[in-house]
Amino acid sequence: MEVDALVFDVFGTLVDWRSSLIDDLTEFGRRRGFEVQWMEFVEAWRGEYLPSMDRVRYGQRPWTSLDTLHRESFDVLADRFGFGKQLDEDARRWCVLRWHHLRPWPDTVPGLTRLRERRITATLSNGNMRLLIDLARNAPLPMDAILSAELFHHYKPDPEVYRGAVELLATSAERVMLVAAHPLDLRAAQAQGLRTAFVSRPLEHGPKEPPKDEPGDEFDFAVKSLEELAQKLESSA
Repeated sequence: MEVDALVFDVFGTLVDWRSSLIDDLTEFGRRRGFEVQWMEFVEAWRGEYLPSMDRVRYGQRPWTSLDTLHRESFDVLADRFGFGKQLDEDARRWCVLRWHHLRPWPDTVPGLTRLRERRITATLSNGNMRLLIDLARNAPLPMDAILSAELFHHYKPDPEVYRGAVELLATSAERVMLVAAHPLDLRAAQAQGLRTAFVSRPLEHGPKEPPKDEPGDEFDFAVKSLEELAQKLESSA
């Protein structure tokens, strides 16, 4: 299999958004004296992710960055959970910036390091450019390039994102592989001719929620870690 570049979904695939946000906001609430069910808050916040982007995708509002969408959702949910009136602007900004400081899964950095030895590695995420740059620096994520939906003014799974990545990487679709923990994302990439690798992240939504839509053999690879993916790619070279 000849693959020039690996492009990676980020939220849930490379970083553990749920635990990272719960931990950071729990400490934030402790310092501020807030009694908030932070697990429920974080899950509700993430629950606004797709609906907020869909309003952009379907033309109900102009292009809007993910940072802005996160902020809007945060403000609504802070009021709903009863602590909005206790937050000043700096506190709101700090909370939204927690998305820039999500922690990687244990296999992410060693796996990316190994994969990068032979192939280009790049993000391909709905996160905006500054969010992804900060994540790559803070995690840290060993990447050759930061590719964001913001570059194309389309959110995944719009085809423009996958086609745009192939064009920027100056190669052909069959020589680019999307690595993601979400079958919807992979199927959209597959429809545009990209290779695909599913990486299982059973704890993305917490230990009590079983994985959704686990794939069979519909993708080029299905692995349990990035290190396993590196091994399989090396074996197929």
